[in-house]
Amino acid sequence: MTTTTVKALAASPVIRTRSRANTAVADISVCIANWNCREYLRACLESLREIPQGLRVEVILADNASTDGAAEMVRQEFPEVTLVRNAENLGFARASNQAARLARGRWLLFLNNDTVVAPGTLRELCDYAEAHPEAGLVGPMLRDGRGQPQISYRRRPTIAALLHRTSLLRWTGVFRREYYEYRRDTFDPTRTREVDVLMGAAVLIARDRFERVGGWDEDFRFGGEDIELSIRVGRHAKLMYVPEIEITHFGRVSSRLNIAFSAPNVIIGYIHYFRKTGSSGIAIALYKTLVTVDAPIQIAIKSVQCAWRRLCGRSEKSRKSLIAIRGIRQFLFHDLYRFWKS
Repeated sequence: MTTTTVKALAASPVIRTRSRANTAVADISVCIANWNCREYLRACLESLREIPQGLRVEVILADNASTDGAAEMVRQEFPEVTLVRNAENLGFARASNQAARLARGRWLLFLNNDTVVAPGTLRELCDYAEAHPEAGLVGPMLRDGRGQPQISYRRRPTIAALLHRTSLLRWTGVFRREYYEYRRDTFDPTRTREVDVLMGAAVLIARDRFERVGGWDEDFRFGGEDIELSIRVGRHAKLMYVPEIEITHFGRVSSRLNIAFSAPNVIIGYIHYFRKTGSSGIAIALYKTLVTVDAPIQIAIKSVQCAWRRLCGRSEKSRKSLIAIRGIRQFLFHDLYRFWKS
């Protein structure tokens, strides 16, 4: 099989693409941006390949320079997958756009690498979208590995809601109501409804609509891009949450394994979102100030928490605290300038 070179968007480096899919037009193109998480990715691809879906499916995977052999595993074990191998980690948005440009299906499903798709799920998503042309984005119910419903949609975040997450304000209860309205209060996992924001772990969109809105915004590297895309699509169409359709999403696997990349980029992603949606410069400056001041406090709190959990024999909880510390340290000591510049 030959290896061809293609160019990504204007700012992207030259990548190597190895395509081994057949040339028939697909009904749906499943687009996956991957960074490490080889075993979760294998389970995801096996669910797409081995379980009947009732329509023509192609899978396109853009690998962001994985170091755990994920790309080589795909090449060897899933020859039907179109594989894009990047020389560096381009982030979720750029990798997803790479996959979408190679897609030939009428529908695009952007799918996280830590998901498992049950029989018939893709058919159900496409059938719903066909029957509801007013729906610009369609999102299923996300269930975690224990079968419990995950937050699958949210309201638009506000600066007030996110400020409540800082330890400085969380203790006082300031903006508590705004935070819970954003995170949980409006979530009903059982009811089909129009929503503000669909979680990017699994979203279906017509390929022509995706191209018209301009794809994923590549100013976002990791975090916030699903909020921004939801709002952009939502200006012209509905965003529909459909709980009758389910996908298992183990959740936060890649972000925890790659915390030094994910943690600061999530924080910076919110700044991009606030700027693009018209938040005032004063409000953004206040948010940046409080987040910066809060970072060393968070490190201190998490360090005490980590030590206490270890003393109590709760090793897994202690490990999660340590991962959080690493992410905050990366933000504070390596990405703070980028945060303030954004």
